[in-house]
Amino acid sequence: MSACGICGQVLPSEVAARRHVNRAHPDRQPRCPLCSAAASGYEELRRHVEAAHPEPQPLPRARSPELECPFCGEAAGRQLEAHVRERHGQLLGADTENVEQLYECPICDLTCTNIQILEEHVDLHLEEHSFPEGGSSGDLELAQQLQTEEYKQQRLEEEKREKEEFKKLQRQYGLDSSGGYKKQFLNNMEREVNRGRMQPFEYHKRKADMMECLAFGIDDGKTKTSGITEVLCKYYQNENKDVRRVWLSAGVDHFHSSLGDKGWGCGYRNFQMLLSSLLQNSLYNDCLRDTAQIPSIPKIQSMIEDAWKEGFDPHGASHFNNRLCGSKAWIGACEIYSLLTSLRIKCQIIDFHKPTGPTGTHPRLFEWILRYYSTDNEGAAKVVCTSRPPIYLQHQGHSRTVVGIEEKKNKALCLLLFDPGCPSQEMQKLLKLSNDGTNLKLLRKFMGSLKEKQYQIVAVDGSLTLEEKTARCLASRVLTSEKIP
Repeated sequence: MSACGICGQVLPSEVAARRHVNRAHPDRQPRCPLCSAAASGYEELRRHVEAAHPEPQPLPRARSPELECPFCGEAAGRQLEAHVRERHGQLLGADTENVEQLYECPICDLTCTNIQILEEHVDLHLEEHSFPEGGSSGDLELAQQLQTEEYKQQRLEEEKREKEEFKKLQRQYGLDSSGGYKKQFLNNMEREVNRGRMQPFEYHKRKADMMECLAFGIDDGKTKTSGITEVLCKYYQNENKDVRRVWLSAGVDHFHSSLGDKGWGCGYRNFQMLLSSLLQNSLYNDCLRDTAQIPSIPKIQSMIEDAWKEGFDPHGASHFNNRLCGSKAWIGACEIYSLLTSLRIKCQIIDFHKPTGPTGTHPRLFEWILRYYSTDNEGAAKVVCTSRPPIYLQHQGHSRTVVGIEEKKNKALCLLLFDPGCPSQEMQKLLKLSNDGTNLKLLRKFMGSLKEKQYQIVAVDGSLTLEEKTARCLASRVLTSEKIP
C-alpha cells in the first residue's frame, strides 16, 4: 500500500502511486523541502534527500501567514506540523522527531522553536491589528477620561466629608448657628414641659426670670453653692487620719451648668467661680468696680468680645470670627487670660504640655500648685486658709477650678477641685461633711486621676496698672504660655 504525496490518495503499490502522480498531478513536480530542487517523482526525491542532505535538517520555516505545506502546497494553517508529519513523514527520514524545528513569524520575522508558540505570537499580531486605525489612541483617551472622572468624584466625596467633619466640629465647639444660651435654655424647658417634668406656669416664670437676668447681664444664682471652703477649713482642723497638711484658696462659690449651657459652659462657669473669689478680696476692688455681681454667661461672652476689641489675643479672636455672643462656643485658658487682663487683673498661663511622671502623670503640675499656695504661707499649721484666689485648670474638652491641695502623711499630693459638671444637689452635701469625709471624693483628685496629655492653668497674682495692662495687651498679640519642661 502507498499514498499519493500530493493528494493523499491510498494506492495499492509504489508503482501505482507514481502512475497516479503522473496522471493526476502532471503540473505538480515534487521538490526538495530543504533546497527546493525539482524531482521527477517521489522515489527520485527520496534518493536526492538521502544523497544531498544526509544529516537531519529542520523543517522549513513558515514565511507567510497562510503557512502552506512545502511538499504539496496545501494550505495547512495552524496544523502545518501535524500535516507534514502525517502526509510527508516518509520523506524526512526516521529521525525527524528528534530534530529541533524553527518557525519564523510571517509578520515580524521572529523565530520560534514551537508551532504553538508561533500560533500564540501570531494571535497577538491579529488581536493588535483587529482594532480600527487610531483605536489604541482612543482607548488611551477613554482611560484618561475615566481616570479624571474618578479623581473628580473622589475629590467631591473628600470635600463632602471635610465639610461634614467641619460642621461636626462647629457643632461640638458651639461655632455653628444653632443659637446660644437663651435659645438652648428655652428649648430645654420646652422639652421638659413636653415630657411632663415641668408645668407650663413654671416654664413661663423661669422664662421671665431668665429674660430679666439677661437684660441686666447678671447670673440668676440658681446654680450657685456658697460656703464650701469654710466648711472644708473646719473639717481639716479635726481630721487626723492621713492628711499631714492642707492649703485652701480664699473663699469661692461653686457654679454648675444649667439648662442654657449644659455641654459647653464649663469655661464660663469656672470664670464665675474665680470671679466670686476675687469679689471677696479687697485687693481687686478697684479692678472690679464695674463688676459688682457675677455676670451671666451671655454677659461674659460680651466682656470677652470687648477684650478682643481692645486688642487682646487677635489670633484667638479670629478663631471665633471675633464673635461669641449668641453662640455655644467653648472658651479656654487664653480667653480667660484675655478677659482677666482686660479687667487689669494680673495673671499668667502655665502650660504643662506633656506628662512628667510615670504612666502619663503630671507631678510637676501638682508641685507647681503646691508652691502657689504654700509660698508666703509656711508655718507649722496643719490647715492653711490662704488669701490666694483659686486656679483655673484646663485640659482637652473640660475645665475645673482648683480650690486647694492636700499633702498626705506619705507625702502624696491630692488636688481639691470644683467641677462645674457637678450639680448643686451633690455639692450641697459638702456643707454637712461627716467625720469620715466620704463626700470629699467629689473634690479629691490624686495624681493618677489626672492623665490628660496636656494641662493649662491660669493663676491670678495681683492687679495691673494701666501701663502694665497696655503692655500685656501688646504682648498678647503674640501670646504664648509659659511652658513647664
